[in-house]
Amino acid sequence: MGIKIEDLTVTFRNKVTAINHVDLEIPKGIFGLLGENGAGKTTLMRVLTTVLSPTSGTVTLEGILYSEGNFGKIQRKIGYLPQEIDLYPSLSVQECLEYMGDLSGIPRQICKERIRYYLEKTSLSEQSRMKMKQLSGGMKRRVGLVQALLNEPEFLIVDEPTTGLDPEERIRIRNLLVDFSEGRTVLFSTHVVEDLAATCNQLAVMKKGKFLYSGNMKELLEQAKGHVWSCKVKDEGMARELEKKYHVSLKQYAGDELQMKLISEVPPQMECSPCEATLEDAYIYIANKEA
Repeated sequence: MGIKIEDLTVTFRNKVTAINHVDLEIPKGIFGLLGENGAGKTTLMRVLTTVLSPTSGTVTLEGILYSEGNFGKIQRKIGYLPQEIDLYPSLSVQECLEYMGDLSGIPRQICKERIRYYLEKTSLSEQSRMKMKQLSGGMKRRVGLVQALLNEPEFLIVDEPTTGLDPEERIRIRNLLVDFSEGRTVLFSTHVVEDLAATCNQLAVMKKGKFLYSGNMKELLEQAKGHVWSCKVKDEGMARELEKKYHVSLKQYAGDELQMKLISEVPPQMECSPCEATLEDAYIYIANKEA
């Protein structure tokens, strides 16, 4: 069944509406949440983790209504990796994770086995004795992901899990999330389009508190079909003029010319050829279609 959101609204005391009457269904598997900073993604995740109560609307997890009386039951089903994480700087990685496991009520031996497994999966085994304050930002995020996985949640929420990771680490984390998602629900929130293209088939695009799109990635690419154009220009001056008129998703030198990819509702008024849309192109098209 996954997660069902109906007519959800979150308005803060300063009268700012962060989420504006949205509906969304998040099925099992990895579901991508894509949007710029300030789109409302973090507010939505705070609601889904029971940290924040909505102004109006309903949320259910596997048929369980989000309500104060059900929060304990829901929290036991959730794992969460927030965007900002600061886990007990004076503890070692092993100590920190064991403590987090104790807080979650995981039997000690089972907890140690899971820690060993996930430290290996995230390439942190050699850092298990290091203090948390000694870790790089990327390492801290990987430890944060391990703590989110420890109770083997039915619903895992990860906010920018690949921030600060090198390319090999990003691939490793993405593959771990894909493996973990079997039979579970993983909400993968990011502004890195490449991460979603590599991991999920279902996603939602969020902007200014609303969903511009929700559904299959293939259908999103179809919407951008016929609106992505490739062209070459002779100099930077011409390129800057195009950037004033169109959304540009690619700009790179090819010999003495600049190769550009333009996103446009209608064919650009210059020599160009249609090209296949990537997820990044489709995101730019959808996010700016009503602009």
